[in-house]
Amino acid sequence: QAQTTSSMSEAKQLTSTCNAELALDVRHPGPLFLPVRTKKRYFIPPAVGLKGKKEENLEAKARAAGIVFRQQYLERSINIACSAGVFDPYIPPEGDARLSALSKEGLKQRTEQIRQSAASQLAIRKIKEHDSQFSTKTFAEQAQEIFVEAHNSLTHFNKEKLHSLVTERCYPEMTRGNRYKTIRWRFVESLEPPRVVHVRCPDMVTKGNLYGQVTVRMHSKQTLAIYDRFGRLMLGSEEQPKDVLEYLVIERHLVNPYGRWRLHGKIVPSWAPPKDPIIKTVAIPGPDLKPGEEFDALNYEVPKPEAVQWNK
Repeated sequence: QAQTTSSMSEAKQLTSTCNAELALDVRHPGPLFLPVRTKKRYFIPPAVGLKGKKEENLEAKARAAGIVFRQQYLERSINIACSAGVFDPYIPPEGDARLSALSKEGLKQRTEQIRQSAASQLAIRKIKEHDSQFSTKTFAEQAQEIFVEAHNSLTHFNKEKLHSLVTERCYPEMTRGNRYKTIRWRFVESLEPPRVVHVRCPDMVTKGNLYGQVTVRMHSKQTLAIYDRFGRLMLGSEEQPKDVLEYLVIERHLVNPYGRWRLHGKIVPSWAPPKDPIIKTVAIPGPDLKPGEEFDALNYEVPKPEAVQWNK
């Protein structure tokens, strides 16, 4: 039996060596490389020229192939130092005028004022529990000082001081689009003494996380001039002051012992007049100069556009 097993192993070795020699033989008619499928393609990119045709649902196609798409989470950062907006915003009466209580509109306005003042008194009590020095008589002047300091910091691009005077919600609204512009703002005088017209004390996230929001009516005279990056005037004037009626919202995180009253936003009534249009800078093309010629700006006249008849 031992001799038979040894003879069988020797025969196998001879056959394997013969097969190897045949595979290495160039004259062998068999293929040298065999195609082997190593990986299955679950996703095939779309063919060229399918633009304009109906797109397939790639997510359903991937699920059918056994691939699960990862869920996309739209995360947004949360800041508890200030609220996300103005809670129960104050609605100024149209024209900011007092109507006669004998008329139907005046009676409706008077009842709305009484209802709003009752809710404001409850909010003032909550604010005084956390801020004992709060008073509606002195707070209006304090809010006006915060407003003036915040705009002065904006004109001088003092970011550190501006962050201490405005909330994290108001900061991007004030600084958006001012990177390459020059702002000249000045507070001339106050036409009417500022007064508190609306007080709210909402909570956010949890029940005890209180925020104090005070709306202050301010009627003042201001000057504003905005220059573009080329130094050309875009909006307003530095010499001509304008009367401005504003409703400022001042907020404070009452639970935070180190919290401060900061500018949170403005309430723009629906009956407010539209803003002045922005003067845009337009490049005027010059003459086509030949090599060796110089441009004389004094002798060059700007070509006027030809009149075009527009038909409806």
